[in-house]
Amino acid sequence: MARVLIVDDEVRILTALRRSLRREGWEILTAESPAEALRMIDDAPVDVVLSDYKMPGMSGLEMLAEIGRRSPRTVKLLITGWAEAVSEAELVEVGVSALIPKPWDDKLLKRILRGHLGAG
Repeated sequence: MARVLIVDDEVRILTALRRSLRREGWEILTAESPAEALRMIDDAPVDVVLSDYKMPGMSGLEMLAEIGRRSPRTVKLLITGWAEAVSEAELVEVGVSALIPKPWDDKLLKRILRGHLGAG
């Protein structure tokens, strides 16, 4: 079973994303901070990380860069309401596979995840 880790400092966003993805057949994990996400990655690898961009303490891009060092095969996706603040060069440098704007479209999000998990 594919493992998807969602990282966002807003619990309501985590809840909404989990609810949206619960019937896809993936194990959905959530973390409320980059530090928690990094501990989870160290404990057990995940297939995909879907991270918010703006979070206290460490940005989503900084966290995804660190995940890339610790777990190079993990697919990195960024979800943000600040899409205009993120440059294409930053995404490429970190190895982000897709930028998903908030509010997100459930169908698009699922299609992107299926594409990266080999199920669509």
